[in-house]
Amino acid sequence: MTRYIRHAACFCALLLVALLVNATRVQVFQARSYDDNPANRRSAIALYGQPRGDILVGGKPVTGSRDTEGRLRYERTYPKGPLYAPVTGFASQIYGTTFLEHAEDGVLSGSDPMLSAFPLWNDFTRDRSAGGDVVTTLDRGAQEAAYAGLAGRKGAVAAVEPSSGRILALVSSPSYDPGVLSGNDASVKRSWAGLNEDPDKPMLNRAIRQTYPPGSTFKVVTAAAALDAGVVTDVDEPTDSPDPYPLPGTSTSLVNEAKGCADASVHAAFVWSCNTVFAKLGVRVGVADMAATAAGFGFNDQGLGIPFSVAESTFDVSVDKAQLALSSIGQYNTRATPLQMALVSAAVANGGQIRSPYLVERTTRSGGATVSTAGTRPLRQAMHPATAVRLKELMEDVVTEGTGTNAAIPGATVGGKTGTAQHGIGNSGTPYAWFISWAQGERDMEPKVAVAVVVEDAEADRGEISGGGDAAPIARAVMEAVLEH
Repeated sequence: MTRYIRHAACFCALLLVALLVNATRVQVFQARSYDDNPANRRSAIALYGQPRGDILVGGKPVTGSRDTEGRLRYERTYPKGPLYAPVTGFASQIYGTTFLEHAEDGVLSGSDPMLSAFPLWNDFTRDRSAGGDVVTTLDRGAQEAAYAGLAGRKGAVAAVEPSSGRILALVSSPSYDPGVLSGNDASVKRSWAGLNEDPDKPMLNRAIRQTYPPGSTFKVVTAAAALDAGVVTDVDEPTDSPDPYPLPGTSTSLVNEAKGCADASVHAAFVWSCNTVFAKLGVRVGVADMAATAAGFGFNDQGLGIPFSVAESTFDVSVDKAQLALSSIGQYNTRATPLQMALVSAAVANGGQIRSPYLVERTTRSGGATVSTAGTRPLRQAMHPATAVRLKELMEDVVTEGTGTNAAIPGATVGGKTGTAQHGIGNSGTPYAWFISWAQGERDMEPKVAVAVVVEDAEADRGEISGGGDAAPIARAVMEAVLEH
């Protein structure tokens, strides 16, 4: 009898071991596959079972959470959704997350191990910490000024602090309310379909995900390349540039909207935006030096993140001389995001140096304790410091006596560059109006803000001056907001 009891006990022990082994297999080794199974609703229920952390601007939340008392309990809310949509993105129970809601999802949802004092214990118990907060670099006044300035017109605004790379404003227009995508009922699917079918593309983040021909604002880059390469040593000397300028190897001649461009100096050509002078300068500099300078400013960089990805701004390096001439005035295949052109202006304002741009100042636990900070940002030299000094003076003259007078701010030093990017067959499309600028208050030791504005549906005459008419007033309002703050 004892032997049978012993056998039964051994058999039960084996069953227990098998049960423990299977439980370990399911809970440890196959846990991720079960978590990722679309039929498993437990992770979604846990994800939306507590309020999401907030995204902060100026110390105040621009997001929230609403208790629906449903199975997926908490939905995301956006009190000023269209204003901050290019920054927050959306957090949808059906369509996932975008922009900061996606890049900082671990902190906001509470799943980041750094939020817990005992991360290994949380992994074992599968508990989730309370959602943390994301503190942005945005200046509330600058963001509001940019949004109000565009007033629903197609376009975008990007503003950065030159000395640090902090992004102060990021606006895309027309915009949308991310809150209409938060829930999981039929209205969310209708909103999604409507937004995607809208010909104005309100969900397109034009500030960082749309590239445009930068037009004459790119002449800042061309001027920097010419000065750095020694092609130009005196910006006040005549350049022996014809008007019109025959594009090398073609029967096509480039003309100007501005007057008095024949044989104009770099100074005059910059202030009044003469295409012929800068097209010829680009050819004289050559593809290699033009490409190197453009790369120094950030063109052809595929890895920029702020933390979410930014579309690559491009300068074509496989061009003939005629194409190089057009590329050097921001046409042909040259394309840039508004954020990239804000960095071009920031480089001039910051002595030729560019700080890598960033949008998140720090992340915190729900109680306010800091989890991570932005830290020191990488630094890149876009041009020689002496070149930056000269370009700074040229940009100031654009505002005081040239095409950018609408950007002038009493009591402040402002530099700018207008641009009109023509497009369409035979340049038949309405031009994009550009303005890039920087500003320094009378009590500031250095420029405090650099801005880029593009207006797609500019109702202006086809000329370089339209950037000053449509885009410059928006840039001025943004710069004023930062200087006042």
